[in-house]
Amino acid sequence: MRMMDLDDLHIFRSVVREGGVTRAANLLHRVPSNVTTRIKQFEERLGVALFRRQGRSLTLTEAGRTLLGHAEKLLQMADIAEQEMRSGVVRGVLRLGSLESAAGARLPPILSAFHARHPNVTIELQTGTTRALLRQLDRFEVEAAFVSEPFEKGSLSALPAFDEELVLITARGGPTIREAIALRGQTLVAFPHGCSYRQRLIEWLAEGGVSPDRVLEMSSYHAIVACVAAGTGAAIVPAEVLDQAVLSTAVKRHPLPPHLRVNRTHLVWSGDAGASLQALMGLLPSAAASQEAIG
Repeated sequence: MRMMDLDDLHIFRSVVREGGVTRAANLLHRVPSNVTTRIKQFEERLGVALFRRQGRSLTLTEAGRTLLGHAEKLLQMADIAEQEMRSGVVRGVLRLGSLESAAGARLPPILSAFHARHPNVTIELQTGTTRALLRQLDRFEVEAAFVSEPFEKGSLSALPAFDEELVLITARGGPTIREAIALRGQTLVAFPHGCSYRQRLIEWLAEGGVSPDRVLEMSSYHAIVACVAAGTGAAIVPAEVLDQAVLSTAVKRHPLPPHLRVNRTHLVWSGDAGASLQALMGLLPSAAASQEAIG
């Protein structure tokens, strides 16, 4: 049985925003006693206290702060849905997560086309590793995310977005690397745990009976390429990202085995895709390819 509705959340948020029951009642065109009763009934149904009462002042409890975050998102989604139903125009905020590689090399033309077609939608983009993005999706911090294989799909919906060619890089002047064992004793330069490309590299080394001597963690591809160029170690990066890197000619590229060379990026989301997200999906290369196949 549902313990809350949008009216409950609207009253709760109004009390928080207005700083008290009396001002919230004026905003809502209700009498203060009605607002107080609704808040108390809401707390009873939820089984938690949302406010700590200190004299005439109210402060949010930890549960209240948690609920406020959810209330803001749910009420915003309700407003967007109502606006879209009334106007037929896609509008609002689309919160996306993305791998840094996709954000830097793949998404700019797609987001530019999206902005041209849907100027009433604001896109908020956050970058991170696949694991971090899936956590953000689970906490409803983003509506959808571009993540890379391998990842646990679970109950998520997924749409193939584009394929990346991965290459191994080392400092220039070194020998050509064809087998994982050639990296024995070398330092790996990679994103922190949760990066799917890093996982691919570790798995390849394991196939050759090699474990990394040391892993130097970086937070950007520019830093990774720079460290490799300086002779720090080896790394695995998308070829298109490397093509755009300032130091791309300062490193040596090595082809990876076929089963590691091509890696697919997916757009994943939970529940039903909103109008803005559906509009974005229509601009992905995979969607265009599907339309050509149907035609």
